[in-house]
Order: sequence, then C-alpha cells, then structure tokens
Amino acid sequence: MAAPVYIISRVADPIFAVFIGISAAALRINREEKEKGRTTQETIEALRRRIAYHLKST
Repeated sequence: MAAPVYIISRVADPIFAVFIGISAAALRINREEKEKGRTTQETIEALRRRIAYHLKST
C-alpha cells in the first residue's frame, strides 16, 4: 500500500486548510459588505461586536 501524500506535511495540511477557509470567508464577507456600501473598518467593527456578544452570552 502506498504511503499517504501530503501537500506540506501531516500536521501542516489541516492548519493550511483552515487558514485558506477562513481567508476565503473573510474575503467573501468583505466583498458583500462593500457591495452594501460599508467600509472594511465598519465590517471589522461589526464582527468584533458580534464576537463580544457571543462570548458574553456563553
């Protein structure tokens, strides 16, 4: 049986995948918010408020 093939390494591949996924989501959210007329800074502030709200409620 052939050995598994990794892009970077066994440990780094999942970390890389999560990084790419988060980056793609952030880019999409930013693009959609700009289409609504919001700035990047307004989008970041809204995200921070949502994170703070969720951390308080748990």
